[in-house]
Amino acid sequence: MQNAFGDRHRRPTDPPVTAFDITPSDSADLPHVTTSLNVATPGKVRVTTLDGSVTDLSVYPGHAFPVRARRVWLTGTTATGLRGLL
Repeated sequence: MQNAFGDRHRRPTDPPVTAFDITPSDSADLPHVTTSLNVATPGKVRVTTLDGSVTDLSVYPGHAFPVRARRVWLTGTTATGLRGLL
């Protein structure tokens, strides 16, 4: 397989190249800071952003919501089927 962009430095605005399941937690950060989030059901997602801000986001399925999140909180999160995109 060839990757025409394999030698290029990735930017946060580039399309994701991998995804991981997110289990919301009030005490543990994610294994990776996301470039965006995807959900299976609509709702709120409480995140801690890369700069340490805590905020609630309204997210909808079928869309990648761009956010540099380092934690997804259990408290305040109602959306399900969360995936972190990198």
